[in-house]
Amino acid sequence: MAERTTVRLPDDLIRRAKRKALAEGRSLTALIEDGLRRVLADRASPRRTERELPPVSSASGGLMPGVNLDDTAALLENEDAETARRL
Repeated sequence: MAERTTVRLPDDLIRRAKRKALAEGRSLTALIEDGLRRVLADRASPRRTERELPPVSSASGGLMPGVNLDDTAALLENEDAETARRL
């Protein structure tokens, strides 16, 4: 036995769905049921996607001369100076 339920949908979506059902000669219920079955069938067989790994740095050599990671103010000043040079 079919269960009765209430669904709230945007007015424009309902109007389009009713027109589509009418054009295909079936009920709005049949149209919604078909749509739900398609969505649920797609979810049942998930698509495998190729994993994309983030880029890995190949840099070596450590910190630039004169950089002290404990001196936050100096780091910000160096960053600002570098940004200004690029402009």
